[in-house]
Amino acid sequence: MAGNPRFGKRVRELREAKKAADPSFSLRQFAVKVGISATFLSKIETGEFDPPQAKHIITIAELLDVDADELLALAGKTDPELEEIIKTAPKAMADLLRTARDSGLTAEDLEQITKRMKRKS
Repeated sequence: MAGNPRFGKRVRELREAKKAADPSFSLRQFAVKVGISATFLSKIETGEFDPPQAKHIITIAELLDVDADELLALAGKTDPELEEIIKTAPKAMADLLRTARDSGLTAEDLEQITKRMKRKS
């Protein structure tokens, strides 16, 4: 079966929560903001269609005030920017990611490392 019901359900939940406070988050108006058709969005939300392109998922995340990487992961996609970063130093970046994974670092560990790196720059 095509589609991704988990992704669609999550987007619908987030959109409906926003719509409770702001009517511009109706299915039709939200679809226009994202740059897709209302019919397509409806079928995504019901899990009938696969998630849209990564660029549209990023827009959805921005409009819904959620982390784009989380929605992308739920959709089984990655941010195209990450692909470009990896392509700049493919061996080093792949080694870094595999080492982090193989070292058993938790998400919290990675967040702490990221914070330390940001403070240094």
